[in-house]
Amino acid sequence: MEQQVESMSGSNNTGAATAGFKDAALFTLVAILAGLGIEILTGGGGIDMPGWPFNLVFLVVFGSLIFAVGLLYREHPLISWLGGIPLGLSLIVGLALLSLVGGVLPQDKFPPGSMVAMLRLNGMFSSWPFALVTLLFLFNLGLALVWKTIPFRAANLQFMLFHGGFWIALSCGLLGATQLERLVVPLYEGKASDVAYNRQTEEAIHLPFSIYLKDFQIEQYAPKFALYDPANDRLVEPKSKLVPEIGKGVKVEWPGLGSVTVLDYLPSALPGAHGTPVPGDNGVAFARVRIDENGKVSERWISSGGPRLKPLFVPMGSYFIVMADGAPKAFRSEVMLTGAGGEKRMETLEVNKPVDMQGWKLYQAGYDESAGRWSTLSLVEAVRDPWLPAVYVGFFMIMAGNVLFFWKGVKKMEAA
Repeated sequence: MEQQVESMSGSNNTGAATAGFKDAALFTLVAILAGLGIEILTGGGGIDMPGWPFNLVFLVVFGSLIFAVGLLYREHPLISWLGGIPLGLSLIVGLALLSLVGGVLPQDKFPPGSMVAMLRLNGMFSSWPFALVTLLFLFNLGLALVWKTIPFRAANLQFMLFHGGFWIALSCGLLGATQLERLVVPLYEGKASDVAYNRQTEEAIHLPFSIYLKDFQIEQYAPKFALYDPANDRLVEPKSKLVPEIGKGVKVEWPGLGSVTVLDYLPSALPGAHGTPVPGDNGVAFARVRIDENGKVSERWISSGGPRLKPLFVPMGSYFIVMADGAPKAFRSEVMLTGAGGEKRMETLEVNKPVDMQGWKLYQAGYDESAGRWSTLSLVEAVRDPWLPAVYVGFFMIMAGNVLFFWKGVKKMEAA
């Protein structure tokens, strides 16, 4: 009899859990559909995130509301369900699906009357469905966090660190997006500037410091051979399908046309008195080549050319052998940063190696590609995200929670 009662009790618990997940999944679906409905009614206008200081006010009020509801209505069935595991898991799945749509579908402009634009699928992360599901998830996560925190128990510390860090990182990352600034600063060698431009609006914004470009340098890979077909305006592939870098002894063959062998290579040279290039600084690449056109052999100099030097190329039948500049290997800017108070310091800006200056991160972003390694223009990206420290705090809390989780696991294994 007791076994039958236990069996019936287990069946009831399983059924209740299944019903709980069904209700949570239905609730999440309704929230997504409600958001899509709002988008249709507003013509796909999306949601405008509050700027400073309203984003901070909203975060404080929202967090206080969760705290108060979690403490005052802890035993209420509806609040208990809103902070339960089934709803939390369902909302996570909903967020994952919406993020998948936002990651797969191009997030750019669509015709205003198109269904994609009407549902804001091309701006998923600023849409009402994403905002509603995110708010509900933060509410669910916040309630669970309050219930595990008060009263405080050391056994719940791992839960508090992990989920509290998740709540802080997610909420601050989303609300702080309105204050994220990505600007471009065009700099010319020998000149200073404190003017940056918004990429989208092209609005000019003055930075609280100035940047002086002392020198801009580019390192390039060795140039390559290319056989140009002027009749069809295309490059002819060599026999190996791969165009090797130019170097002494390198040989390239084109089936039915002939071959080219490098006899000498000068990475930086200038034309000499008798037409023979002479090594020198600020020169261009030269190569002395032997051209074999099916038995007809000749030797010539070819060059990639530069701003003040015309490129040298030689004919091969109805084609031309040219020297194509190598791709950029690295480029950097030697700059002097001057703060509002007059403090100065020299820095080197490189790609993916930011330099901090008065709350801004400065990156090497680009240059005048048409001028190549002779570019005197350097494009620097200036990024400012005031909420980033709060997001980092959340990530560090998550990491601490994970470390504590593994530490507890090791202790249990040792005890066993």
